[in-house]
Amino acid sequence: MSSDPWGRVDETGTVYVRTADGERVVGSWQAGSPDEALAYFERKYEGLVVEIGLLERRVRTTDLAAKDALAAVEHLREQVDAHHAVGDLDALRARLDKLVATVDSRREERKAQRAKQSEEARQAKEALVAEAEELAQSEQWRSAGERLRALVDTWKGLPRLDRKSDDELWHRFSHARSAFSKRRKAHFAQLDAQREDARKVKERLVAEAESLSGSTDWGPTAARYRELMTEWKAAGRAQREHEDELWNRFRGAQDVFFAARGSVFAERDAEQAENLKLKEELAEEAERILPVTDLKSARAAFRSVNERWEAIGHVPRDARPKVEGRMHAVERAIQEAEEAEWRRTNPEARARAAGLTGQLQAAVDKLEGQIEQARAQGNTARAEKLERELEGRRALLDQALKGLQEFGG
Repeated sequence: MSSDPWGRVDETGTVYVRTADGERVVGSWQAGSPDEALAYFERKYEGLVVEIGLLERRVRTTDLAAKDALAAVEHLREQVDAHHAVGDLDALRARLDKLVATVDSRREERKAQRAKQSEEARQAKEALVAEAEELAQSEQWRSAGERLRALVDTWKGLPRLDRKSDDELWHRFSHARSAFSKRRKAHFAQLDAQREDARKVKERLVAEAESLSGSTDWGPTAARYRELMTEWKAAGRAQREHEDELWNRFRGAQDVFFAARGSVFAERDAEQAENLKLKEELAEEAERILPVTDLKSARAAFRSVNERWEAIGHVPRDARPKVEGRMHAVERAIQEAEEAEWRRTNPEARARAAGLTGQLQAAVDKLEGQIEQARAQGNTARAEKLERELEGRRALLDQALKGLQEFGG
């Protein structure tokens, strides 16, 4: 008989394995020695150890499905329970039991992970739906449309939920996209209609602009072109394929008119610049008349200058106030000299001035007498009051005397 710690072979060739529940028959061996029998069944045991080790590694390092893992465990357990190997079969059973526990634990972990992923997917899809429903009300047609397309790509990359939940969320998501597309389509249809109206308006404006391009009625035509430009801006944009062509025609008509006007105005400006030079020379000649010493010759000289002034045409608008102001200053000086001469030689005015002077002198003399009388009587308050009145009368008398002097004495 031959034996080892886990098995033995009796004299009949029967092979036994030792377990916690006692010896179990492994098989019968008649082909060789007992040691060869034990070695054969020990190799079968080692084979089971290797298979169990491989399964443990697969469970630990791969995504082996729990169902497949448990099936493999049961297959190995059947081989262990068949007792066709010599070795520590109880240890193998313990490893298989532990492996079952590991598979169960990982199945629960994966279930929890799937539940978590499903909830995250639900939240992500609800967020996409909420954003899509908000974008459905947007009028930022380009950016909102691009964002909705990006949301679809994001949706496709998310895991599916349970059918009912996924269908409900997709229905809301799809409805939001459809609502946006419908609003955008209506908007651009309206925009197309507005652009067609704008095209018709602008064609009319172009026709008028082209009809005015040859006008030489510079002021009113320029004003009308400004009005046409205002109407052009108010009309809005036409379709892109028409807008540029209409604008080129409209602008071209204006350019023809304003180029012609500019040429005419350039000639006018040159003429007015020459006129300004002539009027500045006349203003300088007029200024030499001052100061007025001989009124008659001053009037004649100014009349001669003014006649030549009137014969000269327009000067540039911005230079007009200064050069005309110089002439007006000379004219006012001559007028003031005329007024002074008239006052000096007017007998009625002289008589009125002399009469006023006499009245004021009499009033001053009377007040001086009253002041002396008040002081003599000791009435100081009355005297001071009369002196203040006397100061006012003397001031008037001084003015009257100066006016009388203007009349020559």
